[in-house]
Amino acid sequence: MFSLQLLLLAASTLFAQTLAGGAPHEHALPSYHYGAPIQVECMNRSSETGEHISLPNSPTHEIQWIPFPTCNETNAPLSFNYGIEEEKNCTIAMITDPFFHLLEFYIHADAPLACRLPSRPPPHVEVVGEKQPEQEYIPLVFALAGTLQLSHMHISTHMNVLLHSTPKEHIHPHDSGVLDSATAYSTSPLTHMEGGDTKRLVIGDPLPLKFSVRWFPTAALPKTEGHVEWQGMGGHVYASTVFYSLLSFVAGAVVSGVYFMGVVLPKRLKGRSLGGATPLGYGIGSVGNGWGYTTQQKRAID
Repeated sequence: MFSLQLLLLAASTLFAQTLAGGAPHEHALPSYHYGAPIQVECMNRSSETGEHISLPNSPTHEIQWIPFPTCNETNAPLSFNYGIEEEKNCTIAMITDPFFHLLEFYIHADAPLACRLPSRPPPHVEVVGEKQPEQEYIPLVFALAGTLQLSHMHISTHMNVLLHSTPKEHIHPHDSGVLDSATAYSTSPLTHMEGGDTKRLVIGDPLPLKFSVRWFPTAALPKTEGHVEWQGMGGHVYASTVFYSLLSFVAGAVVSGVYFMGVVLPKRLKGRSLGGATPLGYGIGSVGNGWGYTTQQKRAID
């Protein structure tokens, strides 16, 4: 009864704060559920100077954000799914002349491929007369690596994407939560001359991008006694798990062997002749119950 009164008091306090125009409690704000799509938006830049483009008629020169280029595989801009670790392909159908020059800025590090992700989904419920909470974003900068040539460029097309979330406190902590931080970077950028996940690109070519997406349920990389555990949102097999599994198997085999040799085998051998229980008996004379032949059998064969 006392717990119920406390719960009603907390609910009434939160309702009063909402009516008074106060900021809603964090747990009252929406959060992502497992598998929810999260759209990637990128900073719109000038292909001539690399400078960001502001919204028209914006007194504060607010930055203009546009969707990530459309992927052939989904016919939609790039997006990630909350908590889902996957290998994701996104092929940009054709690199236009302006986009080619933007890629030159990105690779030469004159301007970053700066993108963002909404930290929370938009509110599902609107209160009449109340202002909706402002949408918050986390930065996602793609560190795109490659080399520039006079007539073409080489791009490392494989990228690792690390996403950190903060789970809500309930029975299943990985079911829902909000984004905390993110980063993305090219892998093996110096192997473009050997092939692999690299692309020799000219204007008009498609650009096949590959993303290895991994999730972490905390703001920091998980650690145990100084050893990094490569565990994302889901379960993975660790070296410690394999070691303990092998150790358990060997221990079980040793105990079973000792029990068999010390208890089971003596009971089976008790009261039997040597030839009747083991392959060591050759059935000579009266000892004829093993794997060999008795004297009578030998005579019959002769």
